[in-house]
Amino acid sequence: MLQNDTDRRKGYIAAIFFSVLVGFSFLGIKICQQYTDGLSLLCYRYDFALAAVIILLVMKAVKIDIRRKPKGKLFLTAVFYVGFMAFQVAGLFYATSVEGSIIFAVVPIIVKIIASLFLKEKSSWLENIFICTTVTALIFMIVMGTSHIEIDPLGTALLLISSMMMAMSNIFMRYTRNDYKPIEITVSIIALGFVVFNGAALLRAFVRGGSLAGYLEPLAVPQVFIAAAYLGIGCILLSAHLMSYMLSKMEAAKGTIFGNLSTAISIVAGVAVLGESLMWYHVVCTAVIIGSVIGMSLSGRKGELQ
Repeated sequence: MLQNDTDRRKGYIAAIFFSVLVGFSFLGIKICQQYTDGLSLLCYRYDFALAAVIILLVMKAVKIDIRRKPKGKLFLTAVFYVGFMAFQVAGLFYATSVEGSIIFAVVPIIVKIIASLFLKEKSSWLENIFICTTVTALIFMIVMGTSHIEIDPLGTALLLISSMMMAMSNIFMRYTRNDYKPIEITVSIIALGFVVFNGAALLRAFVRGGSLAGYLEPLAVPQVFIAAAYLGIGCILLSAHLMSYMLSKMEAAKGTIFGNLSTAISIVAGVAVLGESLMWYHVVCTAVIIGSVIGMSLSGRKGELQ
C-alpha cells in the first residue's frame, strides 16, 4: 500500500508539471506563428527535442534498450502521438482554434470509453461525473470566450481524427507501461516525429523550390529560437515523457483529464501574461476544473483503499 501511495503521488506530480508545461506552450506558439508556418514549427520542435535526446544519450544521462522488447506496440504508440500532432496542424489550417479546443476537450471521455473496452479499466460513477464536469466546464469557458463559432467540415473531420489519435496514444502509453520505460516511449515518439515532419518539410521545399537557408531563417530571430526550443524540449521531450510516466502510474482516463487542466492554464496564462481580459467564467470554470481534477484523484484513492 505504501508503494502504491508513493507511485500515485509521483504520477500526480508528473501530471501537474505536464499541465503547466503544455499550458504555457501557447505563448511559444503565438510567438512562432508570427514568423513561420505550422509544419516548419513542428520541424523545429522535433529538431530541438531530438538534439536534446542525443545530448542526454551521449552524456549517459538516460539509457534505452529495446532490443529484446516487442516493437509493434512501441511503433503504434509513436504513430498515434505523431499522427495526433500532424492531423491537429492540418485541421487547424481549415478550422478555428475554438473549434479545435472544443473537440479536444472531449478527449477524456473518448479515452474513458476506449480504456474501458481495450484496457478493461473501470471507474466509479463519481469519477465519471468528475470527467464529464471537466469537459463541460472547459467547453463552457471556450464558448463563452467567443462570439461566433464557425464549423468547417474538413477541418472538423481532421480534428476529430487528431483527437482519436491523441486518445489512442494515451491508451497505448498505458498499454505499453510493462514493456517499456517512459523514456523509451518518449525517444521513439521524437525519432518518428523528426523523420515524418522533416521529411514532409523537405518534400515541400523540393516542390516549391525552397532552400535550407530559407527553412532556418526564422530561427535567426532570438524570440523564435527560444520559443521553439521551449516547445521542443519542454513541450515534446519533457511533456511526452511526463505523460508516459504518469500513465504508467494512473488509469488512462484519470491521466487524460490533466490535458483539460492544461487548456484552462493556457486561458488563465493569457490573462496573466498577455493582459487578456479576465471574465467571471474564467474564474468559475477554472475553479471547477481544478476541483474536479482533485476530486477525481481523491475518489480514485478512496476506491483503492476500500
